[in-house]
Amino acid sequence: MSAIPLIIALVLAAAVLIGYALVLIGMRQEDRCMSLGKVPLSRTAGLARRVTGCHVRG
Repeated sequence: MSAIPLIIALVLAAAVLIGYALVLIGMRQEDRCMSLGKVPLSRTAGLARRVTGCHVRG
């Protein structure tokens, strides 16, 4: 029995795990960029007004 199929399976599994980890890291960075916690309240209120059409008072 040859070890080549096992080696190929391990390489593919490692590639899938590395790809999954990179996608999760990218999603976290995107979420961090989209957070409104660091934006001044006036800009946050302006964004809420554009998105929902409601006026937000702070």
